[in-house]
Parts: sequence; structure tokens; C-alpha cells
Amino acid sequence: MTMRALTRAAIRSLPALALAGALGSMAHASEGGASLFVPGLNVPAGGIVPPPGFYFDNTLLFYRGSLTGQRSTSLGGNVVAGVRASIWGDFATGLWVTPAEIFGGRLAFGLSVPFGEPSVRAGALLSGPRTNNQPIGLSVRDATVNFGDPVATATLGWNAGNWHWKLAAAVSIPAGAYQPGELSNLALNRWIGDFSAGLTYLEPTLGLDISTVVGLTVNGKNPDTDYRTGQEFHIDVGISKNLTKELSVGLIGSHYQQITGDSGPGATLGPYKGRTTAIGGTIGYTFMVGATPIATRVKVLREVDVKNRPQGTIGWVQLSFPLWMPTHPAHVAKPAVVKE
Repeated sequence: MTMRALTRAAIRSLPALALAGALGSMAHASEGGASLFVPGLNVPAGGIVPPPGFYFDNTLLFYRGSLTGQRSTSLGGNVVAGVRASIWGDFATGLWVTPAEIFGGRLAFGLSVPFGEPSVRAGALLSGPRTNNQPIGLSVRDATVNFGDPVATATLGWNAGNWHWKLAAAVSIPAGAYQPGELSNLALNRWIGDFSAGLTYLEPTLGLDISTVVGLTVNGKNPDTDYRTGQEFHIDVGISKNLTKELSVGLIGSHYQQITGDSGPGATLGPYKGRTTAIGGTIGYTFMVGATPIATRVKVLREVDVKNRPQGTIGWVQLSFPLWMPTHPAHVAKPAVVKE
């Protein structure tokens, strides 16, 4: 594979690398059904690490869904029912792919800072801090623009021919603008570690990308609600095809499953193990601004099999580009030596 082809593929992979797990930092599904992982996050190009350099990614996430039936959930320490959520979040991410190699793999570090507005309406307030000033049984609504928890990532990536694979770790740091008692929190307010492995088969001649990323999320306790979310398994799979050098289309499938139950004094609804399967599609377009490639991507997924989480539609709008990549100096021919 040529470096040019690898670079194009690597630019498409920025969300999977720098935002592994990070975009899930919005409350939409565990305590409140809220996980660090959001379906469709990691593909396409889920196993690719870009060449050394500095990169920037900005991703807008949109979500609209509801907790169907008479299911209750816990939000900000409140037990509520009839939840409907309409959420937007913006995630600015910087990625540094270092020139260092460990066991032959490229080493990369990323940092994502999210902010946005979860607009949450509950048909009935059943218990919790808000019952001190609002009657039990009445509907409540919150909509506040606030910062989520920053997420730091580290990645090691390898490639051999058309095969690319990576190992990644992400940590969500509980330093966001979490407000106990509020329904509208982007921050999850707990330490979270996410560990994943990604694999991509990239055929640049055909423009074919087949990727999968498998991960495990390990949750700490929310100290403000005494709620410890269980551990979670997740997998993304995707296949995409370039129709032209600039335009690609693809299909995405995703599954999330909580494998251990919630616990702690705040887990008044019991283990509350969640599950969701989502399917959807993606369109990517890359263009040049001067000598800089700008990669854009739209994803839309619909949750089709859900338990103990809101069920809805997820949308992504992503913009990625390199800030700086090292240039290799042109070869300078040595002056000829003429023997007399």
C-alpha cells in the first residue's frame, strides 16, 4: 500500500482512533441507561492508525429517543418514567500520532472535550432530589448546555499489506459540569475505562474497507448518586466502498450489552442491565483545501432491539483533517566526482 493511500484511509479513521468511546459521553443509556459507548462510533477504518503527525476531528452527535412502555430509569439520582430525550453534543478532539514505535506499532495519544445540550423530558417524577421542590407524579423537563467529561486515549497500531489492526485504551475523567439532581447532564460523573481491539481489511484499488472493533467498558461509581454501573461489552462492524476517489458509502451494524448488573445504594431499580442493537449507513466525502485533505462523514443508525435504554435514532456529522505531518526532505544527489 502506498503512503498516499494509507493517509487517505487514516484520515477517515480519525473518529475511531481519537474518539474511541469518547463520543458516548452523553447521557442516553446503565445509570440512566447512559454508557460511554455510542453505537457506530468506531467504523469504518476501525483498525487504522494514521501516519505520524497532529490531527483534529470535530464531531456533532444527534440523538432522539424514548424509554418505551412504563419503564422507569434513574437520572441525576431521580427515578423517573416516560423519558424522552433529544440531545446534541459536539466533541472536539486532538490526536498526536508519535514517531515512536512499541513492538513495531505506531503509538498515538488523543484528547476529546465534549459539550452539548441534553433535552430530557420525563412524564412522571417518582423519587429523588427533585421531589423536595416538585410533587411526585408530575412531569419534569431539563435542557441545559453543559460540558461533558474529557476523554483521553492511547492507541497502538500495526499494518501488514492490506491488513491493519490496533489496540486502544480510553479513560473518561469525571471533570465535567455534572449537576446532581438534574436530568440534563452530558457528564457521566464516574471514572470509566474502555479497552478495545480493531481490525480493518483495506483494499485501496477497490476502495473497499471491512472493519470491526470489539471492546469492554469498565465503570466506576458515581459518588454523587452512590450508583455503580456494571461492565459492558460492545462491537461495531462496518463495510464501506469508494464510489469515486472522494465519495464512499457503507453499512454499519452495532451491538451493546451490559454483562454485569448495576449496584450500590443508588441502584434502586436493581441490576438494570441494558442492551441495544443498531443498524444504519454512512456516506463519506473527502476534498482538498490547498494541500490539506478534509474528510467529512455522516452516519445514521436506528436502534432496533433495546432493553433498559431509550430507543431512538443516532446521527453523526464528522470533520477531520491533519494539522501537521512531517515532510520528508527531497533526496539531494551527491556531486559527481570526476577522476583524472
